[in-house]
Amino acid sequence: MKTVKLLLVALPFLLASCSKGGESPAPKPPDPPKPTEATINFTVDKDPGAGSILGVVGTSQPIVVKVTSVLPTGGVTINVQVTRDSDNSTVFTNSNSSVAIDNNVTISGLTAGVLCTATVTVTSKSTITNTKSISFKLASK
Repeated sequence: MKTVKLLLVALPFLLASCSKGGESPAPKPPDPPKPTEATINFTVDKDPGAGSILGVVGTSQPIVVKVTSVLPTGGVTINVQVTRDSDNSTVFTNSNSSVAIDNNVTISGLTAGVLCTATVTVTSKSTITNTKSISFKLASK
């Protein structure tokens, strides 16, 4: 009789432990890592280097912006801005989208004897934080 009583007391606990209710859903697999693009890097063919001034004959100067890193899949935006050093006014500005390695830009509007700073900025179209700028001095003779 003791065994039957013990079995009757233990049976509800055994049945409750086999219950399927209250299960949590299967965990979601993690998202695959997003591929990162190469850091933007480029050169400007006429950049005279730090501390030097590019002497321009006439009122315009062609430059080639060469992207030396792997091009992002969406391409890049190339901004060129030239300002007068004396009053920081804009002399020239140009912005274009590109998927090419070599990009020709002709800076125009230069005035003889006026020192200017050209700033070239290349930005990835798919990751706007992936950007690089180069500045150099130039003056028309």
